[in-house]
Amino acid sequence: MSRFRVLFKSTAVRLSALYILLFALCAATLVFYVTAMSERLLTGQIRDAVQQEVNQVKRAYDAGGLNLLLRTMERRSRQPGANLYVIASPSGDILAGNVASVQPGVFDDAGWTEIPFLYERYTDTGAERRHLALANIFTLDNGLRILIGRDLGEPERFRLLVRQALMLALAIMGLGALVIWFGIGRNALKRIDRMTDASRKIMAGDLSQRLPVGGSGDEFDRMSGSLNNMLERIEKLNEGLRQVSDNIAHDLKTPLTRLRNKAADALETRDNEARRIALEGIIGESDQLIRTFNALLMISRVEAGSVAAEMTAVDISSIVADTAELYEPVAEEAGLSLTTDIEPSVEVQGNRELIGQAIFNLIDNAVKYAPGGAGKPEVVLRLARKPDGVHLCVADHGPGVPEQSREDVIKRFYRLDESRSKPGTGLGLSLIEAVMELHGGKLQLSDTDPENMVARGLTASMVFPAKAA
Repeated sequence: MSRFRVLFKSTAVRLSALYILLFALCAATLVFYVTAMSERLLTGQIRDAVQQEVNQVKRAYDAGGLNLLLRTMERRSRQPGANLYVIASPSGDILAGNVASVQPGVFDDAGWTEIPFLYERYTDTGAERRHLALANIFTLDNGLRILIGRDLGEPERFRLLVRQALMLALAIMGLGALVIWFGIGRNALKRIDRMTDASRKIMAGDLSQRLPVGGSGDEFDRMSGSLNNMLERIEKLNEGLRQVSDNIAHDLKTPLTRLRNKAADALETRDNEARRIALEGIIGESDQLIRTFNALLMISRVEAGSVAAEMTAVDISSIVADTAELYEPVAEEAGLSLTTDIEPSVEVQGNRELIGQAIFNLIDNAVKYAPGGAGKPEVVLRLARKPDGVHLCVADHGPGVPEQSREDVIKRFYRLDESRSKPGTGLGLSLIEAVMELHGGKLQLSDTDPENMVARGLTASMVFPAKAA
């Protein structure tokens, strides 16, 4: 019973019941309307036919008197499907005609009978003795009453036939609705049970569970798909949180230890110069920690979508050009040549601050890890529109990233340099990945020179989707 209560609480089932009820009401109204109109049409035809009979009988009486009237009525009453013909005395007693008896009071007033009346035929037996009729009554000069009418059996049979058809149609519709409800309800309840089981496991802490998707594309599948995407997002955020916690404990322990040792050295020494150097080192370590936490906060903001409302049309060509101009002296100092190939007037829908930060990180990584020296190896910066969207690529000729490690380098605090001897926090690519997810794009890593077995280099591409362009 509780299953059906759950089913009847469903909006879809309630709407289905409402539609069935509305359809039944419309069907009943339509059938009754058609019945009434058809009955009215038949009654009108009966009145016209009876009125013609009355006119002909009156003409016969005017032409030949009572004898011609009697012969005319006798002849017409013997015809197949004849009307009702009755001659009655002024008191209402039947003197002649093809009717055995009529309902009392019918002959009281001349003209059309207000409502159908009951009558009996000579040939009636058993349950067939009572019939309904509609008649026109007029009075002769000698006081005799003449009744000419028509049996209403045909309209009654038509009304009964329509009502039977209506009841049969409603019965079939109700039975079909119950069968459909039962089939759909069982399937819906089974899917609800599966979703409930998966939800319980998720609430128990197993975020790897997903709600079942049947593949029909109905509202259950759409809801399950949306919730599964949300669960995937939550699982990814939780995994990132666990990873960040572990990496913070691992990566920040060393700089904090250095800070503590330098502070202790500054307290112990009496040499002002040595103390100044120690304090400068403490400030440098503190600045590095602040940059690390700022990067973490920025990634958290981006992944939380808190800057989604700041999306505007951004001229990415000018951002790339400004960033390249800013980094040219840095590249020169590192013994590198920064080359640009920027398509002008390229716009994307996005956040200018975040896109600028991501481009800054890409160029910074390329300059930082690409080997400089004689010949000035190139760092190439390209921006171009392509069929699948806008591609911003930064290519260097450094050691590159092994293919098996490309999924790891976008994780927070992950660094190929296990000794942590090179500068950096391991958060640059994580921030770029978060920025691209926010903009509906992706970060792609590939070899700059796949044929070179020594220094393949790395090409990092920010791909904005075509809809964002």
